[in-house]
Amino acid sequence: MKRELIYKEHGQEYAQVLKMLGNGRLTAFCFDGKQRLCHIRGKLRKKVWINTGDIILVGLRDYQDDKADVILKYNPDEARNLKACGQLPENAKLNEGVDDQDEGGVEFADTGALSDEENEASGEENLPSAGSEEESDEDEEEENDESDIDEERLARGAYRKPGARDRYGKRNK
Repeated sequence: MKRELIYKEHGQEYAQVLKMLGNGRLTAFCFDGKQRLCHIRGKLRKKVWINTGDIILVGLRDYQDDKADVILKYNPDEARNLKACGQLPENAKLNEGVDDQDEGGVEFADTGALSDEENEASGEENLPSAGSEEESDEDEEEENDESDIDEERLARGAYRKPGARDRYGKRNK
């Protein structure tokens, strides 16, 4: 089911979606050289999914030059045809079904940590110092003693509020 290719008229402009803002709004770079805040009209809302990089037709507002309304979304085939007809500029980058933002705007950086194979090859091992090990053992024993007491009191129900119910729905005294 192919639809007829719709060209722009007076008061309309082709644009490419830069960013989805939510609430039916987006920022788009119009091919007249301006960046505009666009509102998705009700006919397209929840029926036509618009993503970043899509080519759209926007209706310009006479009273607000920095805002526009989305009239139509072109599919990739129609966008290629518009570019071939000379309606879109040659430098327009068409998004032909390939999403460049697979990482969601997250940059991954190498931390420089060596992998296990690199550690074996270099002969280096990550060993803690001898003094810190003895101190940490004593601290762990003290913490374990305190946590044992807490667990015993918890099992007896010492931390329950009066009138609270247990897992069977019975009231505590």
